[in-house]
Formats: sequence, structure tokens, C-alpha cells
Amino acid sequence: MSSTLARVDGAPSHAPTGLAGKIGDYYELTKPRIMYLLLITTIAAMVMAARGIPPLAVTLWTLLGGALAAASAGTFNCIYDVDIDALMKRTRNRPLPTGRISIRNATIFAIVLGIASFAIMYLLVNPLAAWLSLAGNVYYVVIYTMWLKRTTPLNIVIGGAAGSVPPLVGWAAVTHTIGGPALGLFALIFLWTPPHFWSLALMTELDYDAANIPMLPNVSGEERTKREIVYYSIVLVLASLALYPLHVMGALYFGAAAVLGGIFLMDAFKTWRGRADKDYARRLFRFSLVYLALMCVVMVIDRIIS
Repeated sequence: MSSTLARVDGAPSHAPTGLAGKIGDYYELTKPRIMYLLLITTIAAMVMAARGIPPLAVTLWTLLGGALAAASAGTFNCIYDVDIDALMKRTRNRPLPTGRISIRNATIFAIVLGIASFAIMYLLVNPLAAWLSLAGNVYYVVIYTMWLKRTTPLNIVIGGAAGSVPPLVGWAAVTHTIGGPALGLFALIFLWTPPHFWSLALMTELDYDAANIPMLPNVSGEERTKREIVYYSIVLVLASLALYPLHVMGALYFGAAAVLGGIFLMDAFKTWRGRADKDYARRLFRFSLVYLALMCVVMVIDRIIS
């Protein structure tokens, strides 16, 4: 998170050289910050499905397969977006725009990661988890990266489904089915994605404008973006609270969701009605990450004790 904000602020990127630098470059291609967030939601769903600690072997293979899948998708994203990454301050120092890694080598890397991920999931976890993971990757690479991102300001809204798949994978890994709590977490991540990403986009709208990417702030303006952040935040909090009367989650979850949702809404409204600088958007972006992590923790605890 801090490195993302550093790039937003224009902090220079100094890539190490030698073998360590090359390893670091390939690691950066995988978009590790996104990967970690996806793995958090995966393990949360696994613990909820098991109502405790899931089998160790299943957990390890699922997380490894999920990490490789996310790494493959992230690398494919970097490959396809190399032209626009070269135009944006936040991304121009990535390994592909700078030429530190060739497109050919990155493509081989992404394909190997994807094949390894599917094989691990299919052979060592179960076929349903494998196909769900593959579907999420295909959606992210083909639907979001290759189509939506460059054609519509609703790219994040529709494309957010890709980042919502890991809880389904985690639940399927333990139960061989898809259950209500996993679908609830899927819905929360889907609704969380627009306010989370648009708060970042408010800080980087000039980058997207330079790359001709139709993100909401540079297509419809900051005021419209801020209103949409508030609208989606309200729907997000209402949906999170609805999991209690729907008997998907219990009372402990409801209380925590109300508190965390209240803070989220407060930051969203401050972003809308606050100063013209980026302080409130920055604060919302930071808290949105904390919010999702804490919601996962609360759902796990509620599921175990209920």
C-alpha cells in the first residue's frame, strides 16, 4: 500500500541490478500487493468453510495455487498494458516499460505460472476450485484488461467480479461446493472495489488521462466520481449488514460490520464534501484496505463461534 502511494506521489523507483534485481523484476510483474489481498480473502473463506483450521495440506496447496494464479494474471496484465504503463507516472518504472524484462520472457513466465496453478488446484485440491480459479483469471485478463479497461469508465465496476472470485475458490477447496458466506464475501468485495479504486483514481486521474484510459474521474469529473463513491459505499454497507438478517452471518459480525461500515461511510462523505486536494481520497483508499481485511477477520471469528 505504501509503495502504491509513493508512486502516486511521484517518488522515484530505483531498481537493483544483478540476479537480485532480475528476481525482483519478475516478482514485481506478479503485482504482489494485489496477490496478498486475494490470498487473504481466500484463506478467510477456507476458515469459514471449515469453521476452524482447514486441513493443512489443502490450505497450503490452495494458497500456492492461488498465488500462482494471481501472479499469472498480474503478469498478463502487465504484458497487455505495457503501452499505457509507459505513459503513466505511477507505472512507467515497471520492468516491461523500462525493458528490464522482455515481452517474450514475461509471456513465458505468465504461461508457466498459469499452467502450474491449474495443475496444482486440479490435482491437489479439487476440480471445482481449479476451474473457479481459472475462470477468475480469464475474466481479469480477457474481460477486464483486454476489453473493459480501455473502453468504458465502468471498467472497475464490471471488472471487479474477477477480484471477488478467491473466496469462492477458498470455500470450494474445503467443501467442494459454493456456500452462502463465500457468496456474501464475493458480494462485499464486488461492491467494495469501486470506492476503493476510485479513491486511488482521484489521485492519479492525470495519469489515466495521459494514457487515454477512461477512468471515471477523467471522463465524468471529480464531483461525479465522489458522488459515485458515496453511492457505492452506501450499497456496500447495506449489503454487508444484510448478511445478518439473511442468516448468513451472526450478531458479532453485524455489530462489527456496522462500526466498520460507519467509518467507511464517514470517509466516503468526507471525500465527497471535503477539500479539493487529495487528502480525503488518500485516507479513504488507506482505510478501504483496512476495512476489507478487518471484515474478513470478523467473518472468520463470527463463523467459528456461531
